[in-house]
Amino acid sequence: MRSIFGNCIAWVALACLMSGCERPSGSPRTPGATNENAAGVQPALPAVQELKNVVYRGLEGITTPVHLVDGRWQGEPFAPGGASRPVVQFVRDFQLVGDLDDDGKAESVVLLGESSGGTGEWIHLAVVARRSIELVNVATIRVGDRIQVRAARVEAGQIVLDILQAGPNDAMCCPGELATRAWELHGTTLRELPAATPPRRLGLETLLDTEWVLSWWSWTESAPQAPEVTLRFADRQFAGASGCNRYFAAASAGPMIGDVEVGNPSATMMACAEPAASVETRFLRQLQGVKKFGFVATQLALTYEKDGRLETMLFSGRAPSE
Repeated sequence: MRSIFGNCIAWVALACLMSGCERPSGSPRTPGATNENAAGVQPALPAVQELKNVVYRGLEGITTPVHLVDGRWQGEPFAPGGASRPVVQFVRDFQLVGDLDDDGKAESVVLLGESSGGTGEWIHLAVVARRSIELVNVATIRVGDRIQVRAARVEAGQIVLDILQAGPNDAMCCPGELATRAWELHGTTLRELPAATPPRRLGLETLLDTEWVLSWWSWTESAPQAPEVTLRFADRQFAGASGCNRYFAAASAGPMIGDVEVGNPSATMMACAEPAASVETRFLRQLQGVKKFGFVATQLALTYEKDGRLETMLFSGRAPSE
């Protein structure tokens, strides 16, 4: 059985991924409403790269405007000559689009991670709107420490996040509470709404009813779009397409929240040409080493052990194909 210390290291590694401790990656965007100006011309919605170079305000604990450059900002040291300083980073390539103020124009919603050198990372929601040709940060609100976003959408003008957060009895390193939270935009303020449903505990059943498509082998290495590798959880096992064959591997909850124990994968025996053969071999090897599961900006994150180090595969979710 792994120690609590080892378990927390795994969660810290996953939390680090959430705001791009290394190079950021892509994640799905949610389609939004139309956005037309007074002349009836629909300006382009901002690209993620534009949103990574906006001036953001209202981050709790930071009194000055934060001008991201390529998705990152670093403030002055807290003490003269000190190493600790505030850092704000764009969380992955997350962008949610929708009309939040009922004016017929779409706003963008992004996630920002703020840290100051410790293990904590405060996740913020920030709304950005196009004013003429300029992108303006309309509102910002803190969501919580080391929040993991499982799903995101705009419903009836509200920002709705399905999140994994620390419950009353959870250590901050190891969140285990699933909750749905929502916010409304009022002028330049985001207001959180009362919870409509009670929270529940994290378990492998959270992955049910979704087909997950491999998008990244690790934080810095994208997976090929073809051959497609998929994963579903049902009947106490992971199963899907491994690049050429169909595979199956027993999957059960481990001793700590978010732990997963994966058995030796088995697969059909169809001969595979390259590159499918190499993709399949690598995926099944990494799957067998999976120790932890969580979420990073709407993507499933499976943390696995490789050569004594922790790496993470990322999967984009979609409705099951069958």
